[in-house]
Amino acid sequence: MVQKADLVIIGICVGLAAGILIASLVFFGIRWYRKRARLRQRENERSPSTLPIRRNGLNTSVDFSASLSSSVTNGPTEPVQKPQHSWWNNHNKDRFASVSGILRYSYKDIQKGTQNFTTILGQGSFGPVYKATMPAGEVVAVKVLASDSKQGEKEFQTEVSLLARLHHRNLVNLVGYCVDKGQHMLVYEYMSNGSLENLIYNDVEQVLSWEDRVQIALDISHGIDYLHDGAVPPVIHRDLKSANILLDRYMRAKVADFGLSKEELFDGRNSGLKGTYGYIDPMYISTNNFTTKSDVYSFGIILFELITAIHPHKNLMEYVNLASMSLDGVDDIIDSKMTETCNVEEVRSLAKIAHRCLHKTPRKRPSMGEVSQAIVKIKQQRRRLVKEDTMSFVGEDLSRTVSRIECQQLELRRMASIEERPNE
Repeated sequence: MVQKADLVIIGICVGLAAGILIASLVFFGIRWYRKRARLRQRENERSPSTLPIRRNGLNTSVDFSASLSSSVTNGPTEPVQKPQHSWWNNHNKDRFASVSGILRYSYKDIQKGTQNFTTILGQGSFGPVYKATMPAGEVVAVKVLASDSKQGEKEFQTEVSLLARLHHRNLVNLVGYCVDKGQHMLVYEYMSNGSLENLIYNDVEQVLSWEDRVQIALDISHGIDYLHDGAVPPVIHRDLKSANILLDRYMRAKVADFGLSKEELFDGRNSGLKGTYGYIDPMYISTNNFTTKSDVYSFGIILFELITAIHPHKNLMEYVNLASMSLDGVDDIIDSKMTETCNVEEVRSLAKIAHRCLHKTPRKRPSMGEVSQAIVKIKQQRRRLVKEDTMSFVGEDLSRTVSRIECQQLELRRMASIEERPNE
């Protein structure tokens, strides 16, 4: 009887243990399945916006992937992208437009707005850019994907996906897009003062004051700082240059041409060298590893363009390196159009920031947030000097006024004393 009871107890214990084991396996199996489902969902959501893209608006970007990548990496080349527009099937297009809030224009609207594509603003490797007035009256810039554009379909897809979620006052705003009648077009806010490159190097255009140049540098730094530290995940522009900085009617600078931009996902895969000659980080050329500090290097080049008005294609870095041999060497390469009006100390301060951005070791370059703070200090110093000058002027003017009043009072006393003498 005792043996049977023991067997019953043992059976119950074994059953409980087996039940607990099965329940545990089911529980952990469900958790694993849900985790895999979440990861798969995130990958699907992220996939459109992690493609390398390049927007070549009013000026041309150079793609070095074909000519230089073979000399840097021996890895397999990227597969050729299919020309089919599978990403832009009707279901995805309508769903994307409703989620992002970006307008989808018809070919007819853009054709009418551009006066049958005659109001051309510029030409890039992506295709031509036109000025358009849309049905609601807004003025926009329309970038049309040329039929022979290299990597255009890929750029088009990811630029819409990326800019749909990036919103900052110093980034050019994507208004809408058009996929109609076999055409692919991107619609942007119209920047009436064109590119920074044109303003610096075109003698016909207005001369940028030093104050404008400092503000432009600050605007650019804010835009890139947002991409690096404000966007989730962070975004690397990869094609910063003066031609890709556009200015609105208030002369506020906005970063444009996100054609080569990619999210900062370090997956160990290289895509070949891409960028524009003169602005590319030398470390990127030697390692094929592009980071946020590579954007910082390109920004340093733009700062020296603002200071010197010497294009990188015209040996800018040779002038900069020669000037760096002395403490005040930058004074000799200041843009001659503003030498009489700029503050030399401020120019030297901005040149120091640019030199830090161009440091040969990427980790020793400042972040864009640190660059923004340094430029803000230059502006604050300017305001303080202006305030001191104003107070000094007011003080001198007040002193002269008091002195004049005292002289008038003395004159009145003298005249009064003269009038009193005959009565005596």
